[in-house]
Amino acid sequence: MAANAIDQTRRMLSLVTYLRERPGALIADVARAFGITEGELISDLDVLPMCGTSFRGGDLLDIDTDGERIWWRNPDASGESTAEPLRLAADEATALLVAARAVATLPGLRESDRDALLRATAKLEAAAGEAAGASARLSVTFEAEGGVFADVDRAISERRRLWLRYYSPARDELTERTVDPIRLFTVGHTYLEGWCHLSEDRRTFRLDRVAEIRLLDERSEPPAIEPRDLSVGLVQPAAEDPEVVVEVGPGGRWVAEYYPHDSARELPDGGLRITLRTPDPGSLRRLALRLGRDGRITAPTGLADSARQAAREALAAYEEGTAPGGPDGTGPRD
Repeated sequence: MAANAIDQTRRMLSLVTYLRERPGALIADVARAFGITEGELISDLDVLPMCGTSFRGGDLLDIDTDGERIWWRNPDASGESTAEPLRLAADEATALLVAARAVATLPGLRESDRDALLRATAKLEAAAGEAAGASARLSVTFEAEGGVFADVDRAISERRRLWLRYYSPARDELTERTVDPIRLFTVGHTYLEGWCHLSEDRRTFRLDRVAEIRLLDERSEPPAIEPRDLSVGLVQPAAEDPEVVVEVGPGGRWVAEYYPHDSARELPDGGLRITLRTPDPGSLRRLALRLGRDGRITAPTGLADSARQAAREALAAYEEGTAPGGPDGTGPRD
């Protein structure tokens, strides 16, 4: 519930900017752009009129709909004419300057966006005074995901196809994909949804698993498909998917919070017997290894046996010092 509330808050903040730039936007188009149902969008629109710079008349957002389009009657309610002047403490100004300079170095950032960011940074430096000097002594380097995000965002904006080298944890292998990007979204991690030419189907790619990315000169032309409804989470098992039973101790109860499941029955030791469905039961072997003594797969029998064998092999590898990273664990990780 908390995660849904956070996602809704982020979405509504984005809605304010989106609707300001698109007067009379179609409800269907806005819902599709944000990857939500029209009903969820209407719920957001019911909340937005309670927001504004104050509760004085005219300061609240006057947003309504005729059932087909969305209208913002007083877009200046969130503009500079009514907003209080922004005041930053020295530490806030420093953090903002460091972040702005770091973002400006991202590869794949559109030049117009980079120029606008640099102009804003220069203005902030002039206003920050001594704080600007302190920020100059700090720097931030983004992990690879930041560059991947910029490239994907640019590909979507310019309608260009992408080439990826992507790590699939279920198969523990790198594959090369040509993808027509559809959208970026965040559910815990940041994902690219796109049409994969290798699979000839829609696929979802987690950005931190993209090992290499290139923008191609070919035009991106994904099929006209409805965005997935993410209101119930990213993983949405089907009723026909194989059933898996996992028993966890008190230290493994978190599994019920992170994995969609059919049931979670209490066990006498304070643990849980969790029944879930997945199209790829083999992928849960990694979960069994992560749980260690805090849990085990009990059904189906073949998966339970292979999970135990994988655990024995991993233990033997660490005892011999041949596991990734060696006995001190300093090597590469997933």
